[in-house]
Amino acid sequence: MIDQQKKNRLFIVGIFALSIIPMVMAWTLSQNLELLSKGTNNGQLVIPPITTEPSDYQGFDEFSESNKKELPAHWLIVNVITDVNCEAVCFEAILKTKQIRLMLNKELSRTRRVVMLLDSVPMATAQQFWLKDSVMWRLRASKSAENDALYSNLLQQSAVLDDALINRLVGQENREFALNSDLIRIKPSAAMIAKLKQASNGQLTDGMLFLFDPLGNIMMRYEPGFDPYKVKNDLMHLLKISQIG
Repeated sequence: MIDQQKKNRLFIVGIFALSIIPMVMAWTLSQNLELLSKGTNNGQLVIPPITTEPSDYQGFDEFSESNKKELPAHWLIVNVITDVNCEAVCFEAILKTKQIRLMLNKELSRTRRVVMLLDSVPMATAQQFWLKDSVMWRLRASKSAENDALYSNLLQQSAVLDDALINRLVGQENREFALNSDLIRIKPSAAMIAKLKQASNGQLTDGMLFLFDPLGNIMMRYEPGFDPYKVKNDLMHLLKISQIG
């Protein structure tokens, strides 16, 4: 009976340790950024990290509102759209995050993709954003002059992805499945916008990228035109040394 009681106590202690250790590691990481600088030097470290709150995140649409619960306890790859008229530079940055996440392989599940819309975006325009995010990567999977030209054209906001073109790109895949997007769309609070500006030295620029840790801290930023391979290398290093999220 005594041995069983000891086993039960050890089991309870183990469960407690599993729940608290990741949070301790996350806090330690955020307070000791020199651990990051040893292997993450492609982006700019945000020093000190800037903490965001769950109340800073409002779903842009029904899909995002119901899925924003996925954000806590994950590493976030965050794009910003500062202006409704942002065209190629915004689309290109968003599409790069899909590439980054796929390159993470088995670590993919520890991350989520987020876009924050700082401006008021008409729903029809936004729907084109998400459609393009779902299918345009196929044009990069099979390189050709025709695909490159179509890709460049679709980066423009004025280029509409219609049913005929969607069917062409999706091919024999299940259409509903193919058009599902893993991109969570957030309308940030005024406080969040202020924090993003603080993390970018007061100037938010279209095409910027941010990395948030699983505690909601803004950890790193990348300038427009960032290299997705370098971001992936930084993120893999963060995932390796943190073991959280």
